[in-house]
This record gives sequence, structure tokens and C-alpha cells, in this order.
Amino acid sequence: MQTSFTIETRGPGLYEFTRDVTRWVAGCGRDDGLLTLFLRHTSASLVIQENADPEVRSDLTEFFHRLVPPSSDPSMRYLTHTYEGPDDMPAHIKAALLPVSLSIPVSGGTPGLGTWQGIYLFEHRSAPHRREVLAHLSA
Repeated sequence: MQTSFTIETRGPGLYEFTRDVTRWVAGCGRDDGLLTLFLRHTSASLVIQENADPEVRSDLTEFFHRLVPPSSDPSMRYLTHTYEGPDDMPAHIKAALLPVSLSIPVSGGTPGLGTWQGIYLFEHRSAPHRREVLAHLSA
């Protein structure tokens, strides 16, 4: 079974869509299987991260901003792909460091996530975007 999820972003940060995925998996009628999520973009990522404390999300966003600053930062002056703004190439770098696909076991009709785990799209661009995640549930 396959579907897609559209996630609307408002700038850099982690956007949880665990509930949407869980609801879709439950409606598939399969007790066990493997869920694959694939992001169809090169300037965002998919991550499984803590969903209890929002400080985790803000700390991760800030860490990656410091790790890979905008191309307007003097330390990034070597970048040549700057046509779409100072956040463009850094977003591609972050997406190269983080996954764009996830594999999650399904057991008892639900994704096998831990107590505090959530599924997130990690937006790396400053402007709002509509991101598409393809989902495939195999037996």
C-alpha cells in the first residue's frame, strides 16, 4: 500500500507528522510489515526524534544552523551554489548529513516507535514550503 503526506512548513525546524502516519498505517489493515517513508526533496530531511520536550526540536534546529550557517556567513564564502539565497546550499548540506528516508517496523497495526519517538520532517529552508513524503507499507 502506498500514499503520500504533504507537510506545510513555515521555515527551519522539525514538523511532526507521527499521528498522520499512525492513522494511515492503522487504516491499511496489516498487522505486521515494514513502513518506508521517503522525502521527495533535497533541502529537507526526515528524522525520528523525541516528541516530549519541544526544546529538543529547537536545540536541534539551532545546532544544525551553527554547524552549517548561511552562505552569507564569512565561514561559508567558498560556496558557489547561492542562486536561491543564503539558506539554499546550507540546506542541501544538512539534507546530505541527515536521512531522507526512514524504515519503521509495523507491529500490531502500528508503527513500532518508542514511547518518546516521533516522526519529523526537518525543514532546512527559511521560506515556507510544501513537502511531500511518500509512504509504502509492505507485508
